[in-house]
Amino acid sequence: MYDFDLLVLGSGPGGQKAAIAAAKLGKRVAVVERKHMLGGVCINTGTIPSKTLREAVLYLTGLNQRELYGASYRVKEEITVADLGMRTQHVIGREIQVIRSQLGRNHVTVLQGTGRFLDAHTIGVTGDEERKVTAEKIVIATGTSPARPSSVEFDDKMVIDSDAILHLERVPETLVVVGAGVIGIEYASMFAALGTKVTVVERRERMLEFCDLEIVEALKYHLRDLAVTFRFGENVAAVEQRPRGALTVLESGKKIPADCVMYSAGRQGKTAELNLEAAGLAADERGRIQVDENYATAVPHIYAVGDVIGFPALAATSMEQGRLAAQHACDEPVAEMQELSPIGIYTIPEISFVGKSEDELTRDKIPFEVGISRYRELARGQIIGDSYGMLKLLVSSEDRRLLGVHVFGTGATELVHIGQTVMGCGGTIDYLVNAVFNYPTLAESYKVAALDAMNKMRVIARLTAEL
Repeated sequence: MYDFDLLVLGSGPGGQKAAIAAAKLGKRVAVVERKHMLGGVCINTGTIPSKTLREAVLYLTGLNQRELYGASYRVKEEITVADLGMRTQHVIGREIQVIRSQLGRNHVTVLQGTGRFLDAHTIGVTGDEERKVTAEKIVIATGTSPARPSSVEFDDKMVIDSDAILHLERVPETLVVVGAGVIGIEYASMFAALGTKVTVVERRERMLEFCDLEIVEALKYHLRDLAVTFRFGENVAAVEQRPRGALTVLESGKKIPADCVMYSAGRQGKTAELNLEAAGLAADERGRIQVDENYATAVPHIYAVGDVIGFPALAATSMEQGRLAAQHACDEPVAEMQELSPIGIYTIPEISFVGKSEDELTRDKIPFEVGISRYRELARGQIIGDSYGMLKLLVSSEDRRLLGVHVFGTGATELVHIGQTVMGCGGTIDYLVNAVFNYPTLAESYKVAALDAMNKMRVIARLTAEL
């Protein structure tokens, strides 16, 4: 009756995993994706390019080695956009090959073009040629694009968004970043490491509000050390383009000259061209689609996953959403997604956390103790030249369960998974205290932090017993 059992709009992390999961269950599956965008925004303009750019910056600037070899140490004196782009394009190319191979091995049909609903079961694909395809089940995984305020005139050279920043002609000497969210701070730290004088403008009073305050303060200290200037509680009134650069005018009257202004004003769901009305669906003002616990929309056979459904809008969670949506669509038993999803922020230095923060536990009146380990106390920290990194454990004062893990420094996004696993298994810090970790490693920080928390709780227990 239908051309396909399942059709996926978009080949990003969510769409790709949905397609493969359904194909593994023996279904006829197709993916609609624009030409030269296989892998979606994640591979081509978002996660992979920005994280690869970060690695290129760290390597070429020699930033991580300066603790050992001196503040003037650099691998390459004059770093160009071509130097940064070479590594990025190599990784993008390899990742696209991997995705194409995975889809091919699983007999997933790739339809090149832009898809739009003609009715609830029919998709019109506009590419080199027009065609109509029908599917019993449909998954929307179109992702997002950078939001562009209507009051700002973007030219993709002097005034840009986070997509265009990958195509700059040269490394700017001065840069204004508007917005201190994850993407804004990641790029601010990268360009600051390159030697660009960066000014961050944020209307709120602090950056990364969802992160542990102590961790954010540590990051802010390091960014200031890289000559980043912060303007919190400020709104941009106008951006004026001049022959020699852009002038950012703040509502407070301040004026900030810069070679380039990057807006990081959130992201907009890419649903405008989907003709959702034809399928009986609608998106909110940010282009997001509402779904239930199984990622089904208001039209039961149409699902939506990934950034297009909103928070948390992470590649990792999108992958799992895609897999679970496909299983539900194929009438397979579905387990709920684990609540303990880690957050990784690829700033320089990086941040990662899982579980509760101190503020959340205090607000909920949950008693806890803090255990801290600093990289400078670990042999591996000295070996790699990271004297500023830290790991913080938040531990229940009542039953010693691990309630939260917050990491700042080298390898934070890898290290956090040890704590995630202990928490997911309902473990206590007794396990970490008694476990043997390889030496020398950063993973040892768990034992050090667990002992720190345990010793604090032992003192409290002793004083309580004396009463």
